[in-house]
Amino acid sequence: MASVFSLQPLPSSSFICPLKTTKFQTLQSFQKPFLISSFQSTELDPKIPQPVQTFWQWLCDEGVVTAKTPVKPGIVPEGLGLVAKRDISKGETVLQVPRRSEEELSEIQVLSFAGTQLLSETMSVKDYWQNEFRKVEEEVILRNKQLFPFPITLDDFFWAYGILKSRAFSSIGSQNLMLVPLADLVNHSAKVATEGHVQEVEGPAGLFSWDLLFSLRSPLELKAGDQFLVQYGLNKRNADLAFGYGFIEPNSARDAFTLTLEISESDDFYEDKLDIAESNGLGKTAEFNVKLGQSLPPTLIPYLRLVALGGTDAFLLESISRNDVWGHLELPVSRANEELICKVVRGTCKSALSGYHTTIEEDEKLMEKGNLSSRLQIAVGIRAGEKKVLQQIDDIFGERELKLDKLEYYQERRLKDQVTLC
Repeated sequence: MASVFSLQPLPSSSFICPLKTTKFQTLQSFQKPFLISSFQSTELDPKIPQPVQTFWQWLCDEGVVTAKTPVKPGIVPEGLGLVAKRDISKGETVLQVPRRSEEELSEIQVLSFAGTQLLSETMSVKDYWQNEFRKVEEEVILRNKQLFPFPITLDDFFWAYGILKSRAFSSIGSQNLMLVPLADLVNHSAKVATEGHVQEVEGPAGLFSWDLLFSLRSPLELKAGDQFLVQYGLNKRNADLAFGYGFIEPNSARDAFTLTLEISESDDFYEDKLDIAESNGLGKTAEFNVKLGQSLPPTLIPYLRLVALGGTDAFLLESISRNDVWGHLELPVSRANEELICKVVRGTCKSALSGYHTTIEEDEKLMEKGNLSSRLQIAVGIRAGEKKVLQQIDDIFGERELKLDKLEYYQERRLKDQVTLC
């Protein structure tokens, strides 16, 4: 896999791991919204699918939206979205909803995502949800067949997961997810450069009660007819956008490759290394997102040096202060240590690049032709971005290899300090 490589300063020490599968929290229960009055919905574009029109009418009847709601569903370039019914000021609240307490895949993966981290993540999540479905099927579905109007299949389960993944919002201050009617029509825009559009505020949840409201504010000033757009996440990679929402941005800053490093439990100095890592906000495993055109994460190389530390360099682990050890790791430790991390990282990059069945140049030509389907365009964009980042990492450590004889190492720095003291 592209995200795994081994380093052997002592006994075998593998320190880049496969992606971990995320386990999602249970959804909060969805109760019936508050009732106000039967409000007739504003006339919608007749091109909007009938189910959406029916749902909109239900939201109106139930009082989730009223005549004062400044947005409504509309046909937009992305498909469906929310458009402004009137001018909207920046920061204005546009929506408040009561908060409630293998065929195509195979083709796309093999032809386009082969070798990518997105493929690895997708397969990992797929395996996880297949196992979850088997549990639910055995413990709930098969034991209560009379409660379900139709058989529930694995495809149904994946559909439900897809709806959750692409439409759910994170509950403020927790990891719980929630589905919010109407708000899930809001689309993403790269032009929105801020986050924090979602709030939870107290407000009227009925004629005689108050409750937490899901509040959505406009990050931009809008004119009547403009689409209401938000930012899905400034730190999300293109792979994250593709996996969660089914699109990518042309912005190269979204192209990234995640290195997951690990301190091996078989390492003779495992406990000491783990203690040092934890003292500096890291752990047994640590993920580093390397982005195209940007510097390496500041803690990446020190962590690499820590994992690779061994032999005559291991004396550094005996320092009384763990912060002192990390301070030493922020600078080259020894030629052997520095050479090892360069060779291993470069070897990993080359191995990962060989896992793709096309070159960067071939991907760019495919995208220039402009005749790819939307799914293939996403796939080619992601794999091209990953390869560019891998090439960037290889170049960085390649340049570092050429400078090994010119770097100043720990013993030389210590000798200088002693001379200065004398």
